[in-house]
Amino acid sequence: MNIRMGVEEEFHILEVESGLLVPRAGQVLRRLPPRSFAAEMHQSTVESNSGVHDSLDDLYADLAGMRRRLDSAAASLGLAMVAAGTAPLAPAASGHPTADPRYHHMVEEYRQVADEQLICGAQVHVDVPDRDTAVGIMCVLSPWLPVLLALTASSPFWQGSDTGYASWRTLLWQRWPTAGPVGCFSDAADYDAAVDGLVRSGVISDAGMIYYDVRPSAHLQTLELRICDACPRLETVVLVAGLFRALVTDALERRAAGAAACDGRHEWVRGASWRAARSGLGGTLVDPETRGEAPAGEVVHKLLARLRPALEARGDWQTVSALAESALAEGDAARRIRRTAQEEDLLACIDMLIAETRGERRDRRRTSSGHGRIPFSVPGPAGSASHAEAPEAVGR
Repeated sequence: MNIRMGVEEEFHILEVESGLLVPRAGQVLRRLPPRSFAAEMHQSTVESNSGVHDSLDDLYADLAGMRRRLDSAAASLGLAMVAAGTAPLAPAASGHPTADPRYHHMVEEYRQVADEQLICGAQVHVDVPDRDTAVGIMCVLSPWLPVLLALTASSPFWQGSDTGYASWRTLLWQRWPTAGPVGCFSDAADYDAAVDGLVRSGVISDAGMIYYDVRPSAHLQTLELRICDACPRLETVVLVAGLFRALVTDALERRAAGAAACDGRHEWVRGASWRAARSGLGGTLVDPETRGEAPAGEVVHKLLARLRPALEARGDWQTVSALAESALAEGDAARRIRRTAQEEDLLACIDMLIAETRGERRDRRRTSSGHGRIPFSVPGPAGSASHAEAPEAVGR
C-alpha cells in the first residue's frame, strides 16, 4: 500500500506591536484560497490544509508555500501569524467566536472550556487500508504518541505567565470530555457505537467532537494524529509526520504478522501524556516498553530504533533521524521560548515565534522604548511559578 500523508496546521493571528491575539480571521481568509485555509472556533485562529503527499520533501515544500501565503495575507493587514500551542500573551477569553451554529452551540454548552480554546495544534493524516484497520492499530500507536507531543511542545506561557509546563496547550485541551488517549476497540463498528453513545448521551453534539489523541478520520480514509502542539519550525512538523507515518506502517506490518495489538491496559498513557506536557524534551518521559521513567533522549532513540525498518523502507531514515537528533540537541520550542523570555521578555518571544513561523531565525532583539514590555515569572524546580498529487487537501 502506498501510504501518503497530509497535515493540518493551526495559527494564531497576532497584532505585531502588542503581541496580542486579534479576532481578524475573516479578513485574513478573504485573501486566501478557501480550499486550503479555513476558520476555527475563535476568530483569532486560522487553519491550513496541505495537499496529500508521498514524500517528506514534497510535504515540506507544500507547507512552506502555505505558510508564505498565510504570512503575506496577514502582513497585508499589519498582522502576523504564529504556529505555537499557545500565544504567550493570550487573554483570559476570546469573546470572539466564529459565526457558525456549531461553534455557537459549543460556546454555549462548554462555556469557559470553549472560551479558552485559544490554542493551536498540528494534525497529521496518514492513509490506512480501511476503517477496521485504522481502529485496530490505534492501540499499537497510542503508547508512543506522548513522545511526539514532547517533540512538539511549544506552549510554556499562558496569559503572560510561565506555567511550568512545556505544553500548557495539552492541559487546556484535555478539559474537553473526549480529549486524551483513545481506548481499545475491537473494530470500526465497536468504535462507532461508542461514539454514537457519546452523542446520544448529550456529552458531545456530533462525531466531530471526538478529540482523541488519534482517531479514524470521519471523512477520509486516514488515521489522524491530534496530540501535537502547533510547531513554530516547519522542520518539527515534517519530523512528526515522518514518525507518525512510520508508526502506522510499523503497526500495519505487526498486524499483518499476527502480533498482539496490545494488552488492553492504557490507563497509564494519560499519565505519560501529562509527563510529556510537563517536561517536553527537557526532562524525563514514560518509556512505553517498560512504563518506567527514562530520559527523553533515551525514549526518542528507542522510538527511532523501533521505526528504523519502516523509515528505511520509505527512504525517510536519513531525514527523520537527522531532524530528531537536531531536536534533541537544541531542545523543544518551549525551551527556546522560555530562554528568550529569561534573556529578554515576552515580546521578544513573540518576535522569535513570528520569525520561526516564517521560516526565519530571529537574530536580534526588538528595539524597545520601554512601552509595552511584559515582565514574566520563572517557575521553580517543582514547576510552581515564583513571581500532500497537489493534491486534494486534507481537513476535518
